[in-house]
Amino acid sequence: MLKKILLPTILLLLAYGFWISPNFKEIAAGVAIFLFGMLALEEGFRAFSGGVLEKVLQKSTDKLYKSIGFGFAATAIMQSSSLVSVLTISFLGAGLIGLTQGVGIILGANIGTTTGAWLMAGFGLKVNIAAYAMPMLVFGVILIFQKAKSLKGIGYVLAGLGFLFLGIHYMKEGFEAFKETVDISSFAVSGFKGLMIFIGVGLLATIVMQSSHATIVLILAALSVGQISYENALALTIGANIGTTVTAVIGSLSSNIDGKRLAGAHFIFNVLTAFVAVVIIHQIMYAVDVISDFFGIAPDNHTLKLAVFDSLFKVMGVLMFMPFVDKLVNFLNRTLKSKVSEDASGIESVRYLNDSVLELPSTSMIAIVNETKHLYENSVEIIAHGLNIKRSNIFSSMPLEDVLKENYSQDIVDIDAFYNKKIKGIYGKIIDFAARAQSNMSPSDIEVLYKIKLANRDLVEAVKDTKHLQKNLVKYTNSTNTHIQGEYEAIKMGLAELLRDINIVANSKAVDEKLLLLSKAKVHLEKYDIIANGTLDNLIRSALITNEMATSLMNDSTYAYDISSNLISMAQSMFSAVRFGDDGVHDEISLSEKDIRDILNKG
Repeated sequence: MLKKILLPTILLLLAYGFWISPNFKEIAAGVAIFLFGMLALEEGFRAFSGGVLEKVLQKSTDKLYKSIGFGFAATAIMQSSSLVSVLTISFLGAGLIGLTQGVGIILGANIGTTTGAWLMAGFGLKVNIAAYAMPMLVFGVILIFQKAKSLKGIGYVLAGLGFLFLGIHYMKEGFEAFKETVDISSFAVSGFKGLMIFIGVGLLATIVMQSSHATIVLILAALSVGQISYENALALTIGANIGTTVTAVIGSLSSNIDGKRLAGAHFIFNVLTAFVAVVIIHQIMYAVDVISDFFGIAPDNHTLKLAVFDSLFKVMGVLMFMPFVDKLVNFLNRTLKSKVSEDASGIESVRYLNDSVLELPSTSMIAIVNETKHLYENSVEIIAHGLNIKRSNIFSSMPLEDVLKENYSQDIVDIDAFYNKKIKGIYGKIIDFAARAQSNMSPSDIEVLYKIKLANRDLVEAVKDTKHLQKNLVKYTNSTNTHIQGEYEAIKMGLAELLRDINIVANSKAVDEKLLLLSKAKVHLEKYDIIANGTLDNLIRSALITNEMATSLMNDSTYAYDISSNLISMAQSMFSAVRFGDDGVHDEISLSEKDIRDILNKG
């Protein structure tokens, strides 16, 4: 409803401004070109985010000061705290970073925005910046039309910078021309009243433009030609800092609960920092004068002094919050509680799939991998319970003979109910999300994604085969015929051993160990071919089991074979596509039957 009212209102106000003043057109065009440049710049940096940014992220955010440094560097390079905020929410939604790391990045991003003010005040207003914009635009547009992703990315960055410089030029020229007809500085309001009014104006301007960076540049352009007073410019800067939280809040709406908590942290930080700045505004202004005098900035050079204020104001806020980040995270965890992972009917929901992770192909992939791990955990739980074995025992160091002695339940587990609650919905959402995610992926990423989808299918098929196996497994493991009982106990033993090995593969980082266990599992399949290995013929020939038992055993051996085959196929797909215990891409590894035999013989 708000959007339906806000957009027409903005368009009407712009149309009125164009009608009453031709000079206003130049300012508005400057803002539009600047914002378009930011979009192009963001598009360019997205082209280089696949893999590199994520690797740097994981190594650069394990400590709070590193997270702050990463946020500062990323924002200084990209010149967009909004992009950094949205990407951080995307990383958080994919489970790539934790909430504390995300808060640190946001704190650093706030400081990083000050570099834009310094560039504008120290360079953009003192030279004919449009002269630099033209070559950037020419080279940028040429590169944008190239097929190579890297060249296209460089083209967007150059074009983005060109549009930024051109936008700054038109804003500056517009305010200078505007001064000839209307002196906006005559509307200046002093004292506390003026402070609050212009904080509100700065907040609204940033909400409309969705960029505090653009608002600061607009303030500096107006201040450089004397269209606003220095005191009012300070208030506008504080308001812009509050307004930038709106982008993070909007970005968090499609994220998971941690993304919403991060947006909450961003809002609390910026609002409280602004509140403190208002309370001690005179002390901060005095500190700005002292610092400016120390660095030789003239008392009447208000644009550079505004850049000093912007830096001091934001660094002060970060230093003020740093000791309380953990307390803030705990407060947000208590206040914004995650929704129950099951709906009213008990159907479990996905944990990692949300629209915020679609910002980057890499975060989409990581989210799908993590959700596949979730499906894997649920599938293993159902398979173990279908075998009437405790999952915790399988994954422990307990001897497998002892694992089989302790039943999960005295009753038959309803696998259909488990499937509907823990598998069906998650599997469907993974496939649907993967289809949406691959539209922005490269051919190599789509190939990896295909393997992950196959792994999901294999898990679902393994669960379905467990349902077919369960009935006779319960019946014959309790049979008085020791021969048929022994065969079914062997099936349980084999599947329990496989589940244990697959779990080690899923959590191990040692490639050799993964290879050995997968190779062992492949050979392990042969024992379920009871016709080829002569087991079934021996039992029938010796009249040790009835014909009914023989038929059941033959069918159930096939189900056990299919369960094992699907689990092994799942592990191979995940291992060849991604490191199952890690989150990076791995080269495909395949072994011949001879290699498998050699590894096992050496082992």
